[in-house]
Amino acid sequence: MKRMILMTAFLALLIASSSWGAERIRIGYSSISGSYIGLWVAHDAGLFSKEGLEDQIILIPSGSQLAQVTVAGEVDIAALNGSSAMAAALKGADLKIIGNTVNKMIFSIYVRPEIKSVEGLKGKKLGVTRFGSSTDISARYALRKHNLQPEKEVTILQMGSMSSIMGGLQGGSIEAGVVSPPTLFAVDKLGFKEIINITDMDLAFPNPSLLIQGGILRSKPDVIDRFMRAYARGMHRARTDKELTLKSIARYSKVDDPVFLQKAYDLYIGKVLEKAPYINMTGMQNALDDLAKAVPEARNAKPDQFIDFRFLEKLEKSGLLKELYK
Repeated sequence: MKRMILMTAFLALLIASSSWGAERIRIGYSSISGSYIGLWVAHDAGLFSKEGLEDQIILIPSGSQLAQVTVAGEVDIAALNGSSAMAAALKGADLKIIGNTVNKMIFSIYVRPEIKSVEGLKGKKLGVTRFGSSTDISARYALRKHNLQPEKEVTILQMGSMSSIMGGLQGGSIEAGVVSPPTLFAVDKLGFKEIINITDMDLAFPNPSLLIQGGILRSKPDVIDRFMRAYARGMHRARTDKELTLKSIARYSKVDDPVFLQKAYDLYIGKVLEKAPYINMTGMQNALDDLAKAVPEARNAKPDQFIDFRFLEKLEKSGLLKELYK
């Protein structure tokens, strides 16, 4: 009996020691979107833990707010649109982008049934999550491409979240809204009409980028290397374990319709998400060009000044990606 008690105590000590030895890492992300599948799956599959990381993933539904939280050191790694990241850096924030999970905008503008054409958006209210967010940038880009002036001809309103945009369409407080999968599929099923498919416009853009505060970058490079490895394994697991991926999408999006989940899986895994957090420099320049409309400092900036490539380069040189996708 005494031996059994001692053995139990010893095992408990081993477990505790393992927990104490894990490096804590807080990962923030800025919206309910399939763009974060790699993070969700890596967390749910315990892949961060396998790299010796005690991970916590946190939803902060605003890119600009998440950038501020990252600057303050309240999260270690943030996933948000690259424009918000660069805007914060131009204002003096000590931040660097280490990769992008998606390199294009994945949105559609949906409208209430009474609007029959893009021209019908004139004088109407269009909902985005937050000003300066990827939904806001996408909306303004799409409107200008269709010769409509944001604010002058179409009023843009902050709704706070994707679910609030859907609720605004249902309740009539807005006539149009920018949505991404899987929310997009729910909005479509409710009878609202896609008026502009922004995804098909193929707008190269860092959406989202992976962002690190400078102090953490300098003091914990090994933690960032391990994060990158876990993320790469998460993306591979998402591609090879469909059941787990569908459960993760359902868990974080709060969408349980199997048809919507399948559509989100097919889109993001089949067409959108990078196998590793590669950076499309054309997208980075597009983000800077858009930012320059409101931030004069962006006009003379170059994409490279916002990026630390060494962690992505180390991941590529490690042979992990070749091992996963052999």
